[in-house]
Amino acid sequence: MYQQMIFVNLPVADLDASKKFFTELGYSINPQFSDETAASVVISDTIVTMLLTKEKYAQFTKKEIADATRTSEVLIALSAESREKVDELVDKAIAAGGTASGETQDLGFMYSRSFDDLDGHTWEVLWMDPAAVEG
Repeated sequence: MYQQMIFVNLPVADLDASKKFFTELGYSINPQFSDETAASVVISDTIVTMLLTKEKYAQFTKKEIADATRTSEVLIALSAESREKVDELVDKAIAAGGTASGETQDLGFMYSRSFDDLDGHTWEVLWMDPAAVEG
């Protein structure tokens, strides 16, 4: 059966530093789709983040590239299998040079924390109680 995928393309200032950041979070780089201008970060079987130098990113848009440290262009949300896994990933991101973003949200049935990566892109990591999702 076909599984739809998502490719999140992000402009980065320092490709090598960004690759190091994401591998420190436990993700891998797919060399088949990476070169000196881009890195394919495999988050899951259906989620890939393409880190692109600003010059490479500009080839895909006529719009001005947002400075994510000053403006919000996207909020990327990733699910986690538990509250502990939320904390684990966000703590890894902070240890790797990211910064905490926003407040921890604890609604009982849902728990989330956020971080900004090296270029200021905001990543929210959340866990939702499966019983709450089911109904």
